[in-house]
Amino acid sequence: MLGHLGFSSIGLIYMLMLEVPNIMWARYKSEGYEPSDENKVLLVFERAGQVLCTMTILFFSDYSPHSFEPWTVWLFVSSLLMILYEINWIRYFRSKQTVIDFYRSFLGIPVPGALLPVVAFLLLGIYGKVIWLIVSAIILGIGHIGIHLQHIKSLNGKK
Repeated sequence: MLGHLGFSSIGLIYMLMLEVPNIMWARYKSEGYEPSDENKVLLVFERAGQVLCTMTILFFSDYSPHSFEPWTVWLFVSSLLMILYEINWIRYFRSKQTVIDFYRSFLGIPVPGALLPVVAFLLLGIYGKVIWLIVSAIILGIGHIGIHLQHIKSLNGKK
């Protein structure tokens, strides 16, 4: 359950799926985005979770069955969530790219930009039986999802 040290090709794919749209967004931030009032405790959780997830997702080797096993469902669902995450970004980049577009729910999923990758990482940790990735995803989720919910709350207060 602790995982085996080694490089994870699945982890690399997930990190690319996560980072490429985030880099694009950083260059063209949403109109109206204001991070200055973010809760400092949530920010610490988010940053720690980002570092821990990056390390664990890349440096614990893949659990790779040679055939379909029931356990593979965890990987399938995790991958599906990352694909939905990419689709959510495409939807955002095709919009007017306002802060409302950034936080808008997707297929009934609230805060999809935060929730989808966190749950995908959590499920990947379950699939790979890597407790460190599971814990890292929980830490990331507390901060990242919390910050996104805080932004939505402040947006609703401005209406």
